[in-house]
Amino acid sequence: MIKNNLSLNFLFLICVSLLLLSCSGINNNDADKNLSKNQEKPGVVVPEFNADSAYYFIEKQVSFGPRVPNMQSHRDCGDWLIAKLGSYTDTVYVQPARVRAYDGTILNISNIIGSFNPDRRNRILLCAHWDTRPYADADPDPANHYKPIDGANDGASGVGVLLEIARLLSESDFTSGIDIILFDAEDYGKHQSYGGQANDSWALGSQYWSSNPHVDNYYARYGILLDMVGAADASFLFERYSYHYAPGIVNKVWETAHKLGFSKYFKKEMGGYIIDDHYYINVITGIPTINIIHYDSTQGHGFFEQWHTMDDNMDVICKETLKAVGQTVITVVKGDI
Repeated sequence: MIKNNLSLNFLFLICVSLLLLSCSGINNNDADKNLSKNQEKPGVVVPEFNADSAYYFIEKQVSFGPRVPNMQSHRDCGDWLIAKLGSYTDTVYVQPARVRAYDGTILNISNIIGSFNPDRRNRILLCAHWDTRPYADADPDPANHYKPIDGANDGASGVGVLLEIARLLSESDFTSGIDIILFDAEDYGKHQSYGGQANDSWALGSQYWSSNPHVDNYYARYGILLDMVGAADASFLFERYSYHYAPGIVNKVWETAHKLGFSKYFKKEMGGYIIDDHYYINVITGIPTINIIHYDSTQGHGFFEQWHTMDDNMDVICKETLKAVGQTVITVVKGDI
């Protein structure tokens, strides 16, 4: 008799508990979700971005001289980049191509791709351009308008940051795939004095890669392009093509920058529409890709003061800016792999 009463009481308690759960609207799935939310998750370990190292990588590129396609300095720097990127990544691909510039010049170019976990389908794309402008056609001195530039900020800075990120990733364990692409011939667009038709004369390397990826059926969850990311007091605004094609990635990167204390650089304001490597990646491949690029509305051309001039040299490069960009990007990437 006592045993039966205990059983009845136990059944009564179970019924009451189920009724309460039903009235509260919590089902088993909701309970599991709430439990998982309340469990403490292990934090993502984000390495410290070394701005000194990134600065060295920029300085090394500049030491070769202008990296203009068909020049020996371009070939020499390309060889160094292949070896350096290959020393950090699991696989390095070199994608040679012959492309035609706006003036009919045939350019011998090479896109350089370093891949981590190349066999994984879940991928992230990071990119920059490694060539430099063949003309200082924005220089205040007309005598310099057909001279090639050092491109410390416009070219080398994005590559330097990505090389440091590659070095940090090489010391980490992760299962996702990451591709770091150094595009060639981004800056061989038409000269300012050119009066003819020159549609799509910029970003020739990324146009070629987007139509001929280094592996068949290549796709990445998203991409981040770095361009002109090394000048002092740089302003990175929402580039409008980025916000059109990948608003979620833009917001994620800028939110991360603000949480890290870099709101001075990453400003939540709309900038302009900029034709750059990311534009063709978005349009041709459909990979949502954003551009972190220096935008300055006080300059007539919209970029940093020394843009496309002979003064785009190592004097322009600021380690604080490199730190802001590099730490933001590695934090975003580490949180996603």
